[in-house]
Amino acid sequence: MNTRGHGPTIGQRRAIWAWGFLALPIAFYVGVRFYPTIEAFYASFTNWNIVGRKDFIGLGNYLRIAHDPSFWKVMGNTFAYLGLGVSISLFLSFIVAYFLDKVRIGHGVLRALYFIPHLTTAVAMAWVWRWFYQPVPVGVFNVWLVELGLAQQPFLRSTEQALPAVLAPAIWAGIGFQIVIFLAGLKAIPRSYYEAAEIDGAGPWRILFEVTMPLLRPTIVFLVVTSSIAYLRIFDYVYAMTSGQGGPLDATKPLVLKIFETAFAHFDMGYAAAQTVILFVILLAISLAQLRLLRSR
Repeated sequence: MNTRGHGPTIGQRRAIWAWGFLALPIAFYVGVRFYPTIEAFYASFTNWNIVGRKDFIGLGNYLRIAHDPSFWKVMGNTFAYLGLGVSISLFLSFIVAYFLDKVRIGHGVLRALYFIPHLTTAVAMAWVWRWFYQPVPVGVFNVWLVELGLAQQPFLRSTEQALPAVLAPAIWAGIGFQIVIFLAGLKAIPRSYYEAAEIDGAGPWRILFEVTMPLLRPTIVFLVVTSSIAYLRIFDYVYAMTSGQGGPLDATKPLVLKIFETAFAHFDMGYAAAQTVILFVILLAISLAQLRLLRSR
């Protein structure tokens, strides 16, 4: 038994152990997360080719972004991924989860089948889908079209079709996770709410929009934010399916691929850092919007 003034107290010992366990995660985040982030912000105000010294140029990189048509082309592609990917994936995943929740036989097997694409390596899936899009006699989709008497489609070789063609496997891979989250949200809704609505004479559509959807709001907000971040950061599917080129005339190139190209193909690290800061600000705005929506529910 310790007396006053002889060694640390029990509370102090607990604090020492707590900080001892927290030291490694803190060191990791400071060294791997926070410090590189601060360096990236500083680099965005410099002219730096990764090997030379950093020449401070103020807002030069940001002014360059404002007058760079290729950046705004890529930004348009990025928000196209965001808008199409989030809306289509959430719609499909909710429909599947809604009806899968009513299945009593083989429920676990069906849920696993939908979740498998989410576990598959993105690059492997991208290469399979790239094979699907090839011309006859290699591409499966074009073989089907020809057998139906329809014309072949260029898919990845078309400026209009390339972006939806790249987005399709990304959506297919992502809905498995969303289905599982929607199922968890549906299971959390008390059955008594549905019974009360049925007693009041509410039909299936009224129950869906006045009971199910309002109670799924936290789940929907969570999935909207996580999906938005994923589609804003889309990279692997585009890189693998277009050989790192971003499709014909940059038709599929997202912002992350442009950052990668600027930094490691042109070695314009300052300009790449400025683009990264813009992406960070967009992601931060989405995260803050999530917190506001969750607090207002």
